[in-house]
Amino acid sequence: MAAKLRKGDKVVVLAGKDKGKEGTIASVDPKAGKAVVEGVNMAIRHTRQTQNSQGGRLPKALPIDLSNLALLDSNGKATRVGFREEDGKKVRFAKTTGETV
Repeated sequence: MAAKLRKGDKVVVLAGKDKGKEGTIASVDPKAGKAVVEGVNMAIRHTRQTQNSQGGRLPKALPIDLSNLALLDSNGKATRVGFREEDGKKVRFAKTTGETV
């Protein structure tokens, strides 16, 4: 099945501690059904100092479930994603506005 959410998409969080936050998808793991969104689901990772890195308490974005994310349409509202064929190619479109993503 084609992916409804892909790397680089602007999304909004629908549920959890970061509900309402917006961000861009950095990576997607379709097998686990999770995605890493910049600035969302942050955790502090303690790293040891090495010769080339400072170390300390570094914030890191952890994966969030795809079911808790929704694509942002051109109006800045959450929308569902549909598929249709245009010129023989399968394309994604926003259900609220009907325009292709």
